[in-house]
This record gives sequence, C-alpha cells and structure tokens, in this order.
Amino acid sequence: MTGAELEKEKKEILNYYRSLLRVARLSKSKEDRADIRKAFNVALDAHINMRRKSGEPYIYHPLAVAKIATEEIGLGTTAIVCALLHDTVEDTEITLEDITRLFNPKVSKIIDGLTKISGVYFDPSKSIQAENFRKMLLTLSDDVRVILIKLADRLHNMRTLGSMRRDKQLKIASETLYLYAPLAHRLGLYNIKTELEDLCLKYTHPEEYELISTKLKKTQAVRTRFISRFIHPIKTELAKQNFKLNIKGRPKSIYSIWNKMETKGVPFEEVYDIFAIRIILDSGSENEKADSWKVYSIVTDFYRPNPDRLRDWISIPKANGYESLHTTVMSPSGKWVEVQIRSNRMNEIAEKGFAAHWRYKTNQSDAGNLDLWIERISEMLENPNPDALDFMDDFKMNLFSDEIFVFTPKGELKTLPTNATSLDFAYEIHSQVGSNCIGAKVNYKLVPLSHQLKSGDQVEIITSKKQKPKEDWLKFVLTGKAKSSIKSALKEDKKKVASLGKGILERKLSSLNFHVNQHNLMKLFTFYKLKSELDLMYNIGLKKIDLSQIKKLKREGPNIIYHPRKKPTKGKEKKEITTSSGKVGLQILGGDFHGVDYKLSSCCNPIPGDDVFGFITKHEGLKIHRTKCPNAIEMMSNFAYRIVQAKWTNSESIAFLVGIHFKGIDRLGIINNITKIISAELNVNMRSISFDTDDGIFEGKIMAFVNDTSHLDSLVKKLKKVDGVLAVSRIDTSSLP
Repeated sequence: MTGAELEKEKKEILNYYRSLLRVARLSKSKEDRADIRKAFNVALDAHINMRRKSGEPYIYHPLAVAKIATEEIGLGTTAIVCALLHDTVEDTEITLEDITRLFNPKVSKIIDGLTKISGVYFDPSKSIQAENFRKMLLTLSDDVRVILIKLADRLHNMRTLGSMRRDKQLKIASETLYLYAPLAHRLGLYNIKTELEDLCLKYTHPEEYELISTKLKKTQAVRTRFISRFIHPIKTELAKQNFKLNIKGRPKSIYSIWNKMETKGVPFEEVYDIFAIRIILDSGSENEKADSWKVYSIVTDFYRPNPDRLRDWISIPKANGYESLHTTVMSPSGKWVEVQIRSNRMNEIAEKGFAAHWRYKTNQSDAGNLDLWIERISEMLENPNPDALDFMDDFKMNLFSDEIFVFTPKGELKTLPTNATSLDFAYEIHSQVGSNCIGAKVNYKLVPLSHQLKSGDQVEIITSKKQKPKEDWLKFVLTGKAKSSIKSALKEDKKKVASLGKGILERKLSSLNFHVNQHNLMKLFTFYKLKSELDLMYNIGLKKIDLSQIKKLKREGPNIIYHPRKKPTKGKEKKEITTSSGKVGLQILGGDFHGVDYKLSSCCNPIPGDDVFGFITKHEGLKIHRTKCPNAIEMMSNFAYRIVQAKWTNSESIAFLVGIHFKGIDRLGIINNITKIISAELNVNMRSISFDTDDGIFEGKIMAFVNDTSHLDSLVKKLKKVDGVLAVSRIDTSSLP
C-alpha cells in the first residue's frame, strides 16, 4: 500500500473508533473512556498486520463487535473492553496473563471464555465445536457477558460472510442457525435473533431468500397503505383518550415467512400474517398493565379478534423476560392482522433482551426467570464428565420458544417447554425428586411418567426411594435438565458394572499373556463392534461378551493385531451409489480424496444438479449430502472439520431415485392424467405411486428415477399443469424407500 492509502486507512480506523465512543452511552466517565482507549490501542497493535478475508484491516472486526455489544445489546465499559480484545489471546502473541496485568481478572476471565480450545488432541468422534461451546458456557453463571459478546461477534461475522468461501459460509451459517439464533432468542435478543436467522437463510437457501425478499419489496407500497388504513381509527380513538404512544407496522422476518411456507406447504401469497402492528405505550410501570388491556379493548372495538390467538405475556412473561399482549384480529378486507401491545419498558426488554432485563430487574417480581434458566444450565454443566455432544443436545432442549405454565400443589408456577411430561416437571422441582419419581397426579388424577402436560395443569409428584432412573425415560423427557440428570445417573450405574468388567478382562488378558494397554483395549472394542472402552467393560460386566474369542486373535508379542474387514459393495448398490472414480462425475474438493469411495446419503437423496457437500463418517467413509439435507445444519454445527466441498461434473444418464409429493382437488381421471405425464417424460421410470382422498382433497406420492435436477424440474412443471393439481414438491425425508 502507498503512504497515502495507509494514511487514509488510519483515518478510517480512527473514525470507526470515534463512532464506537458516540454510541457507548453507559461509558461516559473519564475512567471508562481511558479503559476503552487502552483496549483499542492494545487490539490495534496486536492485529496491526492482520487482515480479514474481505481485505480490510482486522481491527474493524473487534470495533464492530464492541459497537454491537453496546449499541444493540446495551452493554457497558467492561463488555466494550472485552469485545475489543476478544480475539487477541486466540490469534496473537498476547496471553491471558498480559490481559490480567493490563486490565483486571474479570476482563481476563471473560476473554478466556471467548477463546477457543487449541493445541489439544480430540478423539475424531468428538466435536471440537461442541467442546468450545461448552467451554464458553462454563462462564455463563459467573458472567453472562461472555455469551452476549459472543453473539455480537457472531452477528458481525454473519454480516460479513459474503467474503468467505461457499463451504465456509454453509458451515458458519448452519452453526449459527443451530445454536446462536436460538440462544439469542432465549436471552430475549429478538432483533439479533431475527437478523441471524435471515442471514443464515441468505446463505443456506439463497434462491428462497431472494424470492421472498423480492416479493416483500414489491408488496411494500400495498402493505404501507393497508397498515395506514388499519391503524387510523385506532390511533384516532387512542388520541381522544390521551394515550401517548407510537404505532409501527413491520413485516415478519424473511426466515419466519420461509419457515411458515415450508411447514404449512403454502406459497408466499398464502402466508396471511406477513406483518404485525406494534402499539408501544408511554406508560409508567404502575399503569402499563392496565393501559395495555385498555388499548386491547379499543382495538377489539374496531376489529373482531380471533379468540384462539390471544397471548397474554404481561400477566405471565416468557421465561426470557419478554412481556407483551398479542391478539390477531380480522381487518375489513378479510385479512388477519397480528397486533402487539406493550409499554416502552417492555419494548426495550424485547429489543435489548438480557441487558435491559437486568436494568429493570429491581422493579420486577418475576425477573428471576432468566436466573432460573442460568441455574438449569449450571446444573447441566456440573454433570461429571459430560459428553460435549450430549451436552449440546440437552442445552438445545433449554432453548425452547413455546412454553407452558404449570403449578405445584401449593400454587407455585413452573415454566416448561410445550409437550413436557410429568417426569420433566419432577426434575424441574429437583433432580432427586425426578430420579425417585414413580408417577404423578395431574389435576388430582393419577397419570404415568410420560403424560404430556398442558398449560394450567396442577401437578403433584409421587416418589419412592427405591426408584432409580431408567434408560427408556430418555425417550419421553424433553428438558435438558431431565435428560442430563438421567444420563448422569445411568452413566454412574454403568461405571459400577464396567469396573467389574474391567477386573474380569484384565485377568483374561493376563492369562493369555496380552498387555492391558490402550492399544489392546481399542482393538478389542473394535473387534466386538462396540463404540468405546466403557461399552466394552460394561458388556463384559453384564456377561454379554464371549471372551474366549480373544485367543483366536492374531498377536505380535503381547499386543493384539486386528484389522476389521470392509464389507464389499454389492453390484447394484455400486451403480446407484457410485465412487469418485465412477461414472457419476462428482468432484471432491480439498484434501486427498482421489479414488476414495463415497456414498450418496439416503437421508436426502442428492441427485446431479443439487448443491452438495461431503461428510467424513466414522465407519462408512465419505457420504454426499444435499446442502438442504434435514441433517445438514446439525452436521455442520457439530462436525464442521469433517465437511469437505463437493460438486457435480456430469451424470452420464445414470438414474437417481426421488420422491415427489402432490396435492389437489380430487376429480375423475386425475391419477390417470398424472401417470400419463410421467410415462411420457423421457427417461423417467416410475417405481411406485400412492394416493389418498379425503372429502374431495387428494394427496399422493410418486417414486421415480430421474437424471438430475433439471430433469426433475421439468417433470414437476408438467405435473403442476394437470387440472386439479394445486401443489407439487420434492420429498425431503429420510423415509424414502
């Protein structure tokens, strides 16, 4: 770079820093400004020679994260300092000891929570991402700012994801959708959660994102006129009654619209609640509840409400602190419109989440909901030696958005996820109560442990000291706390049996002059087709393993020699599944995969033309998945380091099995018309067809062989033209035969 360019860059960095100071509303004192300046100087010096993928100076990233943390989340000086320094320990020569010396132990502890684990050997079956996420959450109960800064970091990474490679975009977006967006929701950061979801959709489903975005822009003028007419009578009446307020009309997020289109199977035009009206009242805390209900009464004087769509989160706030009154009313044009009513205080909590919640905490008797959630996570983390992936699954269970409210016999309110069982409720009271639970009384009626609770239920738990957690409990409990406690108890029982098995195995190996070492134990659990050393010991303890087989194994001195045989691929499967050197023409990018066999995954049935990636499995080699595979987000979130790039080259007329779902109005001869089209389509062989009718509506499924996505699209377009067919779509399921 020339001297002039460097000078310009320095000015831009300084301007960015000044813009950070302007939005740092909670950091006005001289001491605060001095700490922020020191952190900025340390970060600037540490990242001086680093650049982002976009080519801009790396310091822009920590500055942006700090700005999000203060402006969009509402955090103060310590968080700004930590955000500026959050990558220094991980990416530069600066150590945690340096941070402690330059700042204080609190800043050092937060940055430690934000620093990824490195230089540690991981078992290939483990998830590095899960381990890092668990490490970050260990600081949650001590300082929630670790999570909030991480969310700010992730939001900026998502905003600048366009400069990354396609495979990196998919990995980061999938992890964000799987963990960080639900986490933002759970902490009440609705604006951040919404933006994260929209950005994820932009990279995981770019065509669908662009389609919805374009349609929202095209309908904006019509929507604005509709909102203006809708709110006019309400605004006039509220002004007469001297309410101070602000009324906004805002569309649903792109992700929310897409999700509704997917789950309901409807086009954009049939998503009726594209937007919501938000009425924000300037009311004091002593009047806000009464005022909200008065406004609700005025709204329903003008528009008829849907009685099934009233949500009172003012009387009983959501577990993340969210408060608002929601109703859905019918407009004069026949459209349903959601109306949200809340105070300025409630609105700030809805937008700033956890940080705003704590600012108002002293005035709210129910402000302990978030504390209780943090306690649940802390209890899960205290589980001795938890598997990081199990922890991630259990943790996600605590990120529920739909909740029910149930009561103890004494009238104490408990919040649980929708479809939680009586056993979940028992564990919610106390882990020991859950472990000893033998049944429950719901509304004075005896029910089993698996009984699903409903809002308003009163639950009494029945216990016995003789009761112990059972493996089948995991099939119906829903909360992370219950799952974690059950797994922990089962693991302890398993360890006791395994210790007996260990003694038996050691004696057997000694009698055969084999060493009792890690090498031999690994060979043995592979030989017996078990997942781990613990499983080996446990099964020996239960006497499920024939140890006499050991003497048949080959040996090299005191060590076992064993190499598992690979199952030969059957001829038919070989043609349909293919290899990288075969005729399908799939190119694996990155790594040394030349000549390596791969399989097309059955969970999403990729065909040429689909956007795909490779996943390195533990036992089945390389598997090819669609990027829209139902399991893609979880795989990329937990095992990003096992993902490889892949793309199609040519298919050479090989047929691939796909499923097509169709729905429409039943009429005489419609099935005959559908089958004629398929038979007439070039190179399409139909494997099966099934359909069902119900009161004039029919649904069906076709299993057929096609060459690629363009071949499939051609078939779908022709099927849509059949008179009576309303919808045709590709089946995205693992249940395909």
